[in-house]
Parts: sequence; C-alpha cells; structure tokens
Amino acid sequence: MTRLTKRLAAVALAALLAAPQAARAQADQQELVDRATLTVQDLFRRIQGRPDDPLRLIRSARGVMVCPEVFRASFLFGASGGGCVLVGRDAAGNWSYPAFYGMGSGSFGFQAGIQDAEVLMLILTNRGMAAVMDDQFKVGGDASLSFATLGTGIEGATTAGLGADIVMVNKSRGLFAGISLEGSIMSSSTGGNQAYYGQPLAARQIVVQGVARNPGAEPLRETLARYSAPVPAPIATAYAPPPGYPPPPGYPRPAYGQVPQPVAPGAPGPVTATPLPPPR
Repeated sequence: MTRLTKRLAAVALAALLAAPQAARAQADQQELVDRATLTVQDLFRRIQGRPDDPLRLIRSARGVMVCPEVFRASFLFGASGGGCVLVGRDAAGNWSYPAFYGMGSGSFGFQAGIQDAEVLMLILTNRGMAAVMDDQFKVGGDASLSFATLGTGIEGATTAGLGADIVMVNKSRGLFAGISLEGSIMSSSTGGNQAYYGQPLAARQIVVQGVARNPGAEPLRETLARYSAPVPAPIATAYAPPPGYPPPPGYPRPAYGQVPQPVAPGAPGPVTATPLPPPR
C-alpha cells in the first residue's frame, strides 16, 4: 500500500468516525431546542392572563434567552450550569433561529442543597441585546444594564420590568428557596451552532443577520410568535335599534347572526320620500 493510499484510507476512516459524532451532537442541540419550546409553553400557561403577568412584556421584547434546565448543586462549594438558546426579533416582529449558549458559575459559602430551574430572560432593549450577544456575558455584571428578576413563584408585576433592559423569570424546584443567576457567565457556543447548522457561526450571524436555517427550530419560533402577537382591537358592533323599530335609513343592518326585531303594531315605519306633483 502506497503512502498516498494510506493517507486516503486514514481520511476516509476519520470521516466515517466523525459522522456519527456529528449526528449525535446535532441531536443533542435539537433536544435543547425542543426543551426550550416546552419551557416557553410551560411558563406562559402557568401565568398567562393574571393581572400581574410579567410575560406580557414579550410583545415588546427584542429577544429572549431560554434555559430549559439550570442545574445547581452545592455543599459548601457551589456550582451551576446549563444550556440555553437565544432568539432575536426583527423590526417586523419575526423571530430568528436560535443561537446556542452555555451557562456556568461557581460560589463559596455555607450552603447545601440541590435544585434545577427553568429560566426565561426577556431582553427588552437594543442595549440588552447587544450585551447578550457578546462572546461572554456576565449576568448582573454590566453596570450599564438594568435587571429585574421575578422569582420562584413567578410572582411580580409587569411594572417590575418597566425601564429594565432584561427581565428574568424563573420557576425552580428543589431544596433552595430560589435560584440566583447573579454573576453567572453565559458563553456563546460556536460548537453548538456548528453542530446544529453545519457552520461555526457567531450568535450575531444567526440572530441578527439571519444566515442560518434549521426546520427543527420552527416549533420554537411559532410558539414565540403566538405569545408575542399583539392583542386584537375590539370589533365595533352594528347599530342596534330599540325593540320594535327597524334601523333608520343610512344605518347598518344588524350584524350577522342577530335576529331583527319585529315592528310593533302602530309603531311608525321608515320614512320614505314622496315625489311632489309638477308645478302648474
């Protein structure tokens, strides 16, 4: 076997070994996208319609960061982490395909427990969106950004987010009373983007420039579009005449589905024009 033949065989073998790994990596990213979709649905179903519903802010959001499972465990030393996706919204209200992020943090203190949480970040301003799209973003670490956090029970008011660049909503389970992401580092995952889109794209290329597509993310985009749609304006009703009277000339007839009221005996009928005789 010649040297060239050996080299070609090695390249072919490496390609065969890499194919299953690439397929597994893409499947892992798709699972994260699917879980992010379920997280959005879960959080909205739990609190939609409440007077203090903070998720109404999504109608004016520039983007959302969804972390389906932020895991935290500690005994004296603590650590937390999880995978997240960032989805942006353009001026026309269309949602982008997701860019992938990883979260990690560490702490030291007298604490013990284990917990996982669903986290949704509503990014309300261009300034907040620009900060999140950096290669590394420290939650609460930028003095120029304003944060509002709504805790375990997803309680609070929409007014809590007024003036904030980012509003964080979390639903947690476990021994801790709540979960704090203050100081956590969120890093853009070029490897995750590579696995999902087949290209080592940056978050800005996916979220702002829209250079990537993957049909597996359509349910997430459709879910966000449904919950961020503007509230329809009330429909004006047709003129409703008093019972026993037909509508005057020039007014619309009863709306479809209404039954016209009968004219009461002796009630005046509609006014009609009577032509006058020609002058003599």
